[in-house]
Amino acid sequence: MTEEALMEWLTSLAPVLAPLSGMVGVLGGAWMVYRQTKHKTDTDARTAEANTAVTAVTTVTEGFTKLLEQQRETNAKTLERLTTVEARVERLEEEQRQWRRWKAAAVEYIHQLRALVGRLRESPAPAPPRELAEDLGDNAT
Repeated sequence: MTEEALMEWLTSLAPVLAPLSGMVGVLGGAWMVYRQTKHKTDTDARTAEANTAVTAVTTVTEGFTKLLEQQRETNAKTLERLTTVEARVERLEEEQRQWRRWKAAAVEYIHQLRALVGRLRESPAPAPPRELAEDLGDNAT
């Protein structure tokens, strides 16, 4: 085939090749747009998943932080109450010791007064009231 025949043959194919070439270009462009859109959609989906995961982790972290803060507050209040109760117990124990000392001193004083009254009157001292008899012991009755 000569050069002229080849050129003529190619020129005769132009009405077929031009639309075919345009169609290949359109299909190629459509495929590229599809790939770009698919890539963007996949990237957006991964980003949304990552954001969801980050949001979930943030929510869990904030929840644990709030829970820890509440626990710390509760522990601080409990410690404060415990300190208050300990102070009250110490005060009550001291009052109890004072009352015991007072009671022991009062019982001893009553013994001395009864002995004195007994010597002055040369008769036995009167019997103590029921409430005091137990504290004064057997020798007073």
